Amino acid sequence: MSRALKVAVDGGPYALTAGPDGAMWVTLVHAGAVARISAGGEVTVHAVGEGSRPSIITAGPDGALWFTRSGDDRIGRISAAGEQSEFELPSGSAPFGIVAGPDDALWFTAMTSGVIGRISTDGEITTEATVGGMPSMITRGPDDALWFTLNEGNAIGRLTARTRGGQENSRTRGGQEGGGTLTKRQLPTPAAGPVGIAASHDDAVWFTEIRADKLGRIPMNDAIQELDLPGKPHAVVADPSGGVWVSLWGADQLARVSDDGEVITVDLPSGSEPHGLAIGPDGAAWVALESGFVLRMPN
Repeated sequence: MSRALKVAVDGGPYALTAGPDGAMWVTLVHAGAVARISAGGEVTVHAVGEGSRPSIITAGPDGALWFTRSGDDRIGRISAAGEQSEFELPSGSAPFGIVAGPDDALWFTAMTSGVIGRISTDGEITTEATVGGMPSMITRGPDDALWFTLNEGNAIGRLTARTRGGQENSRTRGGQEGGGTLTKRQLPTPAAGPVGIAASHDDAVWFTEIRADKLGRIPMNDAIQELDLPGKPHAVVADPSGGVWVSLWGADQLARVSDDGEVITVDLPSGSEPHGLAIGPDGAAWVALESGFVLRMPN
């Protein structure tokens, strides 16, 4: 069990992830930095660059943390010791979502150029599919495919990952610019504005609809389900004990949603602007508040 913890972090905490060192790593979108928060709440800030706008961060297969830099069109890498490197994308890409894939590489979205990209741990970058529709967040699904939200396309995309030898890690071979098979599923609600997405423990993918005030769920090979969840839901993460946590950006709340749709909300201070969510090493949910704090919820 862990107790609640509130840590002040200047610079606009946006997204976070558990690192291999037992700490939480947080992007500071306004400060152009990445912060490390120890289990006890000690903060170490690593400057990235003015205007870099670090956005989403994830633990990589190489023991480092990888993050998107939406402000200067780069993918960043930082080791647990704080050593950084960067990898340049075409100008105007606006990378945003990033996740470790099933193939020992990182997969990312580029909002402006509308592509799904792959970067190996040695920095080789390939375009795996051009999807349009402002791809936003991305996750590795229960089926080892890459699932992502299309914010302006009002759809959820799925792309299978091939190995570098030409075979796919999931299902059949496709023809998407050197990648795997691409499919898109339109949302039942028009102009829903999907953003966050996460695989859960019930063989489903959950996603948020920020403009429609809904939470969506896609069971593998089944119809899309939607649940009303007012408050501009933004990010979603699977809870190890079942269900999901959702940040309600417009309501200054968190929501805990069970597998059967029961909703419990947690009020946050006014003006918190909750964004990214992650599960810590102890199974507790952490949330980044753009107002300047990171919270660990009790579990």
